[in-house]
This record gives sequence, C-alpha cells and structure tokens, in this order.
Amino acid sequence: MSQPSTSSSLPGADVPRHVAIIMDGNGRWAAARGMTRIEGHKKGAEAAQRAVEAARDLGIRYITLFGFSSENWRRPATEVDGLMNLLRYYLKKETNELHKNDACLKVIGDRSRLPQDIVELIAQAEEVTRDNGGLTVIIALSYGGRQDIVFAAKKLAEDVAAGKITAAAVNEEAFAACLMTADIPDPDLMIRTSGENRVSNFLLWQLAYAEMYFTPTLWPDFSKKDLAEAVAFFAGRERRFGGLPACQAATTGK
Repeated sequence: MSQPSTSSSLPGADVPRHVAIIMDGNGRWAAARGMTRIEGHKKGAEAAQRAVEAARDLGIRYITLFGFSSENWRRPATEVDGLMNLLRYYLKKETNELHKNDACLKVIGDRSRLPQDIVELIAQAEEVTRDNGGLTVIIALSYGGRQDIVFAAKKLAEDVAAGKITAAAVNEEAFAACLMTADIPDPDLMIRTSGENRVSNFLLWQLAYAEMYFTPTLWPDFSKKDLAEAVAFFAGRERRFGGLPACQAATTGK
C-alpha cells in the first residue's frame, strides 16, 4: 500500500506531495451569471489549467482532479454530451502542453462507459507523457470511490480463486495494489470547493489520512492564490497518522 508522505520527503518544506481536488461549483457559478451550465464547465476547465500550473510552481508532485464521477452519468444527456466535448477538446489541446512541461498524465475510472474516441485520446495522451518525470496529473473520469473498492475486491477474489495469492496473504498492501491508484501515493491534502463539506465518493480508501480543506470559493474562481492558501493550511497541520503529538510522545516516552 502506498504510504502517507511526511514533510521530510516532500519536494519543499511543508508542501504536500499529492493534492486531490473535488472541483465543485461550476453550475452555481454559471447560474449566478445567467450563463448555461456548460459555460460554467468551460470556465471550470480553465481553473483546472491554473491549478495544474500552480501545483507545478509550488513543487507538488501529484495532483488528482475529480473531473467526472460515476454518478454524473445521471445528469441530462445535453450536459453529459457537452462535458464529453470539453474533454475531447482539452485532451487534444493540453497533451502537448503537459508533455512540453515534463508532466505525466494518468486517468483513473471506468473507461468502458466513455465514448471510444475519448478512450483512444486518453491512451494516446498517457503514452506520449508516460516517461515524463515532472508533475503527475491524474484525472478521475467516470470514477467512484466505492466502484474502485469493488473492482479491487473482485480482482483480489479472482487472484485467490486462480491460486495467484492465498486468502491469508490478503492485507492492506495487497488490496491497495489492486486499486486504480496502485502506482500513485495516497493524497496528503484533499481540497473541495463551493462550500460543500463532504467527499462525495471520491478516493474513499486513499483519503484515509489526508488533511481536508473546504473552501466556499466556486471552482471557476479558484486561483493560484487559493491553492497556495490550501497548501499553507496543510503546512500548519500536525500529521500524526494515529500516533501522539510530538510533544506528548516525548513527555510520555511513547
């Protein structure tokens, strides 16, 4: 299982290695301005570009953006189609930009529900950027945390049935190795915009020890300064992972 990072292993003092973001509020931002929801999503895509640039500038190594959940398929067909068109546009437009900046793109989620041309664009973008050593950008598409856990459980069950692993050998590390994020460290910081205070089926296993940062800012308004403020919040947290505070541990000898 990937281990939570500590500040000593981070690229800069008190900078989270992995930041995960629930990009919420596009629709409300658009409604407040008399615009369509798709126009709000377009502005949200621009905010995602800013967040990636800011993450790179801050020395963050991994950024995961919740782009489209497994539940979002229930939205009106016109909105889903608009989101898919936006996805096509940005996959074509941003792949070369990511590659030029030595960034690596990964996509997690159930690709079987995505249009075939988008699946092909994703595979192409991942292949082009796979050997880059800079920021890793993870996009969660058609993704759900419970879905991720169920898929991992099925894979482990199949491996046990096939004799590849014994039931006694199933532990947290073996389970995490079957998740869609198997080769990605767990998030240190989770950010949700728009004032909602819940994780909404996002990285349920992986967020076990993440610091949670909730901001009322709607996603299209999220700026580089907002990300820096979230990182400053993270820097002020004492991460104990179930242990005692350093001062108390020293006093008790534990």
